Formats: sequence, structure tokens, C-alpha cells
Amino acid sequence: MKKMLTTRSGLAVGLLLAVACVWGAEPAGQNQPVVSFQSLLEEMLNFDSVARWPEPSFTCRQAESQDRRRKGPDKPDWFVKGDTNFIRVDEVAGRKQYVLMDAKGPGAIVRFFVTSAFGKPGKIRIYLDSSSTPILEYQAFDLTQCVFNPGSPLVTTQPGYVINRFGGSVSYVPIPYAQNCRVTWEEPDGGPVKPCIVYQINYRTYAEEARVETPSPEALTQAAGKLRRVNRILAAPPVFTGGTMQTMEKTLALGQSASITLPAGPTAVRELAVRLRVEDDKQLAQALRSTIISAEFDGESTVWCPMGDFYGAGPGLSVVQTWYRNVSADGQMTCRWVMPYCKSGKITFHNLSDQPVTVQSDAVTDPWKWDSRSMLFHANWHSQPQIQSPPYLEWNFIKIEGKGIYVGDTLAIFNPLPSWYGEGTERIWVDGETLPSHMGTGTEDYYNFSWAPKPTFNLPFTSHVRMDEAATQGHNVLTRARSLDGIPFQQSLQMNMDIMPWKSSKLDYAATTYWYSFPGATSNVKPQPKEAALPIPTPADAKAKAEAPIPGKPP
Repeated sequence: MKKMLTTRSGLAVGLLLAVACVWGAEPAGQNQPVVSFQSLLEEMLNFDSVARWPEPSFTCRQAESQDRRRKGPDKPDWFVKGDTNFIRVDEVAGRKQYVLMDAKGPGAIVRFFVTSAFGKPGKIRIYLDSSSTPILEYQAFDLTQCVFNPGSPLVTTQPGYVINRFGGSVSYVPIPYAQNCRVTWEEPDGGPVKPCIVYQINYRTYAEEARVETPSPEALTQAAGKLRRVNRILAAPPVFTGGTMQTMEKTLALGQSASITLPAGPTAVRELAVRLRVEDDKQLAQALRSTIISAEFDGESTVWCPMGDFYGAGPGLSVVQTWYRNVSADGQMTCRWVMPYCKSGKITFHNLSDQPVTVQSDAVTDPWKWDSRSMLFHANWHSQPQIQSPPYLEWNFIKIEGKGIYVGDTLAIFNPLPSWYGEGTERIWVDGETLPSHMGTGTEDYYNFSWAPKPTFNLPFTSHVRMDEAATQGHNVLTRARSLDGIPFQQSLQMNMDIMPWKSSKLDYAATTYWYSFPGATSNVKPQPKEAALPIPTPADAKAKAEAPIPGKPP
């Protein structure tokens, strides 16, 4: 664990404590910052950015190849899976250009996922501000190949990528535009009647008065050094230096709790490092699920989550190497979500298992400049064992009422069969939409891989950290954090995921959601101590269930 850090001067802390807490919307400033390629890259590297309401404000939407026969949850085609569609087809100089995205107003592309299962000739082009010349052109499905060579991990090919068949790539390189953006796909001469392309493009749309700077092709080419720096930092997140460390170590018996009372605000938790120790290493998986972390900020209970799920590892010790969270093979868990509060904060650990658990924790705090854009951090865990499917169904991660930003989730699934569990798709409704503005193309696409199952991986914003068997039997854990692609909501947000396994089975689902909000926001997810205390099934349990004879059926 880290050594104790020195605190800042008492005078500075005293002055900060005298600052009044101000809640609510901040008036639109006359001198809003200019959004540019450079500013978006800096925003991506700033841990504070997701903890404040954005300025200038924006909406985040998704253009995708989802099956457009889906008209609503009460319609018969809600679960159809023909996710290789386009917005429209334009004829340009006698050639067909399939339009993937056509967004009006100032905005920015902040995530671009594309994949295919077949041959990959063809070109992707991005046009900005009604220009007839694309600012970027990609050969086929490899977004790593473009004129300014952005590099990894900003752009990566998907696990299992094969040049002439399966897979594609994903890019987090931000592409801002002042007026509009159009993305197209063009097949070479003699291509198929309808290309087989699966894509998701997350993009921001700012208010009309926002100042957004469209980059020139030369500016992108000249940004090579900047991109190398961004890739370097994303691959090795910086350790916070300074601040004050609150340290706790305590052994908890069944039903016992221990708390860290944080310094008076305005303050923010900058890093939260935790390690669990048990008498028998075989009990560690259970401890990671049955030891709960909860938090209260400014009198509101905002966090209740099993330890392993909070850090993105799910049940059991899986290595996580991401921008906001790390779990090492030796059990050290580190969280870099910034958790600000105006007046008071407390972090508590609870043991729900029948084995004693020693919790060792370091919380690094530092003064926070509280303003009307500051928000509280939330993490909620929703679990449901033994979900029978078919029938196909939508499973709810969370429904939030209030104003804030959705910044990610961890999905832990226990699958009893050696068969793909995840043919479902995410659906995200923002501010009471009739149809979700994010309606994806598959569970694996949402977590940045494709044509599952595929090997595990760790990237800054998405990870597939556990898959017990190649055919997804046993435990599977996926996690996604949203930085530039965070989803602001003014009134409400609902996140669902379809459950559509290839074979009839009973699946255990557990989703952790991460979000920020202004005070008073609520969700439909409440603490589930009974589910967190359930025994963790093992891969051997999955095989035993799959091989068990069906009652009444001859062997």
C-alpha cells in the first residue's frame, strides 16, 4: 500500500471549508470554452471532467446498424437480429454510398466501432461541414490505418481480427465538427448488393451557440506527437500525488462493518485502494462478492456494491487494467473515479459472508473546487440469479430519475451451458424517449469486441476480464467506462440489455452501473444483501448442471 501522504496547509483547507455549497444549473457563460480536437483529447485525460456537468453542454447519441424493424417493446419485432443496416443509400456520381451517420449541428464523434464477418474491401469516409472531400478515409474495417496513424490504445483492432474475414476495430479518436458530420461506406465495383457491416458511432451534439472548431486534415497529421502522449498516458494511468491519505485495516466477522470518515468538504476522493485478505485463499472469490463497499456523500447514500463488481472484476480475482480501475493479480484494487462532495463523506465496508475478512483500505482525498457543475458519484449493483431464457427478454441494469451523466457499467454473467449467452443488445433511453437513442447491435459490440466468443482483453475504456471456457460456460465478466462518450441526462436515464442466449438456459446476471448526478437523484436499484451473500458458483458447478440428466428423460 502507499505511504501516508502529507496534507495541504490548514489555512488553505480552512478557506475551502468556508466556501458555500451551491447546487443547480449554472448560467450559460458568455465565454464558453472552444471545443477542439486538442481540447477533447485533454478532456479524455482529465479524471475531473466526468464529475462536473459539461460546459458547453451536449447530448450523446448513437448511430448504429441496428435492425430498424424494431418499433417498440410492445411490438412483435422488438427482438429481431438483422443488425447490418444503414440510414440510407446515396447515389454519388453513379456510385452507391451507404450512409452510416448524418448528424446536424456542432458536435463530435467520440467512439467508432465497426466490424464484419465477411470479406473486407471497401472504404469508410468521414465528411465534415458539408465538404465534398472527406477529412478521413479508411480502408475497409481497420480504423488503425489512416493518414495520421493515431496508434493504440486510442485505436485498436478487435480480438480475433482476421484481415479477410471476422472482426474490425474501434476508435476513440475524437473528431469535432462545427456544422455537421456524415459517415459513409462504399463497396468496390462488383461488391455485394447489401454490405454486411455492423457499426456503432457515439457522437456528441452541442447547442447551436457552442463554439466547435473543425480540424483540418493538416492539423490531424501534425498531431502525431500529441497522440503518442495520449496513448502513453491511457496505457499507464498516472498515480495521484499530493492530498491526504485515510488508512484503515480491520478484520470483519459476519455482519460487521468498518468505516472511513473522510475530511470535511469541499473535498474529493481521488483514489480508493482496497485489498481483501481471507484465511483460506479458496474463499477469496466469495469475499469479493460478499464484502460490500458503500458510501455516503453529503448525506446521500450513493454507493452500494460488492467489492469485486465495484472494481470491474466481478466474482473472483480477475486482472483489470483500465483508465478508471485496476485489479492486480496479487489482489490490489485501485479506483480512480473522482468522488467529490461539498460537506461530508464516509466509506463503509460490510462483511455478509460467514468467513472473517480483513479489509485494508487507503482513501486519498484532496480539496475540490465546488461549483454549480459539481456532481456526486454513484455505483449501484443489480443482481438476478436463474433467469430463464427463452423467452427473450429485456433485463434492466438501472433506471435513474434526476440530472446527471451515465459513465459506465460492469456485467457479470454465470452461464451453465457451453453456448454463447449474449446475443442481446443494449437499449438506453434518455429523458423519456419513446425509442432508445442508443439501441445497439450485440452484447459483445457494446463492450468493443465482435463475433463472440473471443479471448479476454484489457483496454482503457472496455475490458473482457473473465471467460472461464472458450464457449462462455461458467463466469464471464465485461466492463465499460465512458469518458468522452458519457451520456448526460436532464431528467432520467434507463439502461437495459437483452437476454437472448443461443440455447435455453438459466443465467445469473449482475450489473454494476456508474454515474454522476446532482443531489436528489434516485434509482430503482436498491441494496441486495441476500443476493450478495449467495454462494459463488464455480466452473465445475456449470459443467455439472450442463451434464445433469433431465428429469423424466431416459439416459
